[in-house]
Amino acid sequence: MGKILFFLCIFSCFLVPLQAQSQDIEVEGYFMQDSAMLGERVAYVLKAKSKPGINIVFPDSTHNFSPFVLLEKKSFISSTQEDVTVDSVVYYVSNFSLDPVATLSLPVYEVFRFDSLVHKPLEAGLVLKLTINPLPEELGFKDNNVYQPIPTEFNTFVLLIILGVIVVLATIVLVIFGKKIKKQWNNWREKQKYKRFVKRWNAAETAFAATPDMAQADEILGLWKTYMEHLNDKPFREWTTTEISEFLDNKEIIKDFRAIEMVIYAGKEGKDITETCNNLKEICTDSFKKKITEQDESK
Repeated sequence: MGKILFFLCIFSCFLVPLQAQSQDIEVEGYFMQDSAMLGERVAYVLKAKSKPGINIVFPDSTHNFSPFVLLEKKSFISSTQEDVTVDSVVYYVSNFSLDPVATLSLPVYEVFRFDSLVHKPLEAGLVLKLTINPLPEELGFKDNNVYQPIPTEFNTFVLLIILGVIVVLATIVLVIFGKKIKKQWNNWREKQKYKRFVKRWNAAETAFAATPDMAQADEILGLWKTYMEHLNDKPFREWTTTEISEFLDNKEIIKDFRAIEMVIYAGKEGKDITETCNNLKEICTDSFKKKITEQDESK
């Protein structure tokens, strides 16, 4: 019995100072608003008033804030006035509980050398708002008849599809109608060259008939040989009159060439320059028609 009384005396010696010291701390916790909607950010203030020199610790993010979820913690520097130190922390929390009233009471720890005491304030309640703001009986519309341009996004995917279809169709057309298209293209180009030749020939023939000198004769003969060289892919400008006659199998062309060469080398005017020019032009026309026919047959 004596041993029991001895231990009780020792325990009371430790307990009395702790209780006396714990009375020097005043803890308060409350929400900054009475009610909030589900998931709304709410501030919870936790304050502790004590005498200077007391070691106080507030809960951190590892604490269980159920039924709330901690979003942010903001601490403030201690302030001492008239022998009273005030420490405070603001916890920003959200409530996801469907209970009509959610309560929260966070502890404040008073730390000693080998032990600590827990101080808890009264539970603070937060009423859950389950309704939205009522709609007005009459909706007010704002008159605005000004055209508002709507930005449109460029559809790259559709563009790629269109380009792909075009490429496929172009490939099919070239495979099926490629030779025919090429033939028509070559014929069109050849006809355009013939039209340009005729235009230049008529101008050169008119000038040669009006002024049958060496320059005009050389111009019309050079024009004829250049175009015949293009049609037959042969060196007409390098050939002699005899070689040209043999290639064309046309002996009469020698007389036409001599009539023009007499103007070039002898300075004499031929008897009938117009007939000579018409003969040479007719040879070019026949060669042109022959080339068009050969291209059609080769396809």
